[in-house]
Amino acid sequence: MTLSFHNTLSRRKETLVPVEAGKAGLYVCGPTVYDLIHLGNARPLVVFDVLFRLLRHHFGDAHVTYVRNITDIDDKINAAAMERGIRIGEFTADTIVAFHRDVRALGCLEPTVEPRATDHVEEMITLIGQLIGKGHAYEAEGHVLFDVPSWSAYGRLSGNTISDIIAGARLDVAPYKKNDADFVLWKPSSGDLPGWESPWGYGRPGWHLECSAMSACHLGLDFDIHGGGNDLVFHHHENEIAQTCAAHPGAGFARIWMHNGFVTVDGEKMAKSLGNFHTVQDLLKDWPGEVLRLALLGTHYRKPLDFDFDLLKQARSQVTRFYRALQEAGDPPAAPPPDEVVEALGDDLNTPRALAVMHDLESRARKGERGAGGALRGAGDLLGILQESTESWFRGTVDDAVAEAIARRNEARADKDFRVADRIRDELRDEGIELMDGPGGTTWRRI
Repeated sequence: MTLSFHNTLSRRKETLVPVEAGKAGLYVCGPTVYDLIHLGNARPLVVFDVLFRLLRHHFGDAHVTYVRNITDIDDKINAAAMERGIRIGEFTADTIVAFHRDVRALGCLEPTVEPRATDHVEEMITLIGQLIGKGHAYEAEGHVLFDVPSWSAYGRLSGNTISDIIAGARLDVAPYKKNDADFVLWKPSSGDLPGWESPWGYGRPGWHLECSAMSACHLGLDFDIHGGGNDLVFHHHENEIAQTCAAHPGAGFARIWMHNGFVTVDGEKMAKSLGNFHTVQDLLKDWPGEVLRLALLGTHYRKPLDFDFDLLKQARSQVTRFYRALQEAGDPPAAPPPDEVVEALGDDLNTPRALAVMHDLESRARKGERGAGGALRGAGDLLGILQESTESWFRGTVDDAVAEAIARRNEARADKDFRVADRIRDELRDEGIELMDGPGGTTWRRI
């Protein structure tokens, strides 16, 4: 079987042909640890975790290297730590702990390597020196900048021309730049800001530089897949390509570039700057991690995903139906995932198609078809769901979910909206829950 993914660079779907036969290398831009992650930040974490699982299934666990970095040098981090009155190292340490807690709750596997920018400053300084030596970077007023016009291939990922970039992009305009499109590789540090000694003075690296150094260190100059959100295509990933390929003529860098669509709210990108976000930590107070994960996987990864709480309610209902089918099948262990699920994911991570196969397996398991339950569990393993025992799931989630549904039904009945009340009752019945109305209120039982 072949694996094919849409390549942002070529703007078409391509078959994955590994740099090294029988192995795969994947780099994904991880968090900048200045705040808790929200659901929009979680989408690439979940999407590329599914890709990691698929690659391990295809090549074998030992033959896949997944690098997901942590950016712990950034001006947003510096500002947040100062605002809270704590040391930067202490602040990033606390935020990283919170990040790891959230990604575990979302069912993400640990990456093979999780490099931190602060551990790779030496490699970044070396890379800057190589760019200066080849005429692609220059020093100005304590800064080192990449000379964008010096590299003619700039813009091939995003499709932007340099004139387009200057005219329309949001850029840091500074008098020391030769060209408004040039971007910072090194900047001076003073006071309490983090810094390192370099040939250009005491300072710290620019954000774009970090991933070029870390990917080269752990995957080499040529590797298979680079992933991230759509918002990283320009400037971040465009700048990564420029830095790496300008410093190392002949290097191919990543063969396939994959980018997930935004999580939106009322059609607008979920973002901290807009205040329309929900942190994963807050959502986990009311919704199991598998529910959040399934909600993020129900739409193809390249499409935008518009968020509202009905999306989570639907996901919870779906997960509960899967677990009910497993319970009726005797809570079987995972069997190898069905070929139809593997093929769906191998076709540009088509998670909606994979979930459709799982719904068919759910129906077959409930009808008592031998092996359907194990196949459903195996399919869930590939998507990172159905990771609990049925006993654990129903003990931990059904009570709260049913209580919330009963409260919504009571509210609908008080408003004489019996259509909604009946729909809630019917949805619960579909999930194996029967409501019973009596003088003392509404009670329920499993059926």
